[in-house]
Amino acid sequence: MDSLDLEVLQRAHAWLVDGRRVLLATVVRTWGSSPRPPGALLALRDDGRAVGSVSGGCIEDDLIHRLRGEGMPTQAQRVSYGVGADEARRFGLPCGGTMELVLEPLSEPAPVAALLRRLAAGELVERRLVLASGAATLAPAHPEQNLGFDGEVLTSVFGPRYRMLLIGAGQLSASLARIALGLDFAVTVCDPREEWYEEWKVPGSTLTREMPDDVVIAMRPDARTAVIALTHDPKLDDLALMEALRSPAFYVAALGSRRNNAVRRERLREFELSESQVAALRGPAGLYIGSRTPGEIAVSIAAELVAVKNGVAPERVLPVAEAKALLDVAADTLASCRTSL
Repeated sequence: MDSLDLEVLQRAHAWLVDGRRVLLATVVRTWGSSPRPPGALLALRDDGRAVGSVSGGCIEDDLIHRLRGEGMPTQAQRVSYGVGADEARRFGLPCGGTMELVLEPLSEPAPVAALLRRLAAGELVERRLVLASGAATLAPAHPEQNLGFDGEVLTSVFGPRYRMLLIGAGQLSASLARIALGLDFAVTVCDPREEWYEEWKVPGSTLTREMPDDVVIAMRPDARTAVIALTHDPKLDDLALMEALRSPAFYVAALGSRRNNAVRRERLREFELSESQVAALRGPAGLYIGSRTPGEIAVSIAAELVAVKNGVAPERVLPVAEAKALLDVAADTLASCRTSL
């Protein structure tokens, strides 16, 4: 789940504790382009105050108008926006785009508090809502599970789906950890060096003094795991990278110059890694954006990480306007092909 959606749940809980009623809106389906993905949340207080986002703003405004005019609904319901081109333009959706929401009235803080407690413990949680009765139950979820909606039951998944291991507890790691936490990664930081370990102060992250390669083995990296070495110390980085490159981790990277990474690859070959495994190492880590400061370098690494996570080849990253123009051309071409069949 997105960190913004966690904030929505926290604010909704605070409002409920204060005795207010809350309308929770969840994006359950989208067709065509959409500003927010399925699972995105918006909470509306009974007086129209809002937190979260389900669109560029127009749908939020309409929901607030409906809440103030019609009052809080008595039971969960589904609503759709953007079915036709005119309505799509009105609500800030591309022509032909459609968004379906589930609106759920909340009046008691305890159920939301139970969900927040499990999220605070780092759990991945399934919340099952039956629209007809309004009954909601919690259960463990698994990383591959996605939001589901069959028209009667909404199954939402909350909690971190991706994990990140940072080797080294320096300033760059702190900057990158904060970004990763905002991207909804569960962040573990490993540094056995006492002088660095003692100074680590990033709330929400997990810190360990174990040797990095032992941490990688214990984590059992999967296809939703990123491992990034940031110490410049081969004694800490190399064995951990070796274990990570042998795993299904989707992103394995190391800081350093081109020359240092070339030498590192030679060392990794001595560990009997295959050429494809060595080639999977991203080093120097990050996209070139002229970064110099720890914060800028962290942005560079995070950008490459997100690109790989979303299936975009970082080597072909384009400015947003150019990339969207090409996607529009591809969508129009696909639509034309379907029409001609």
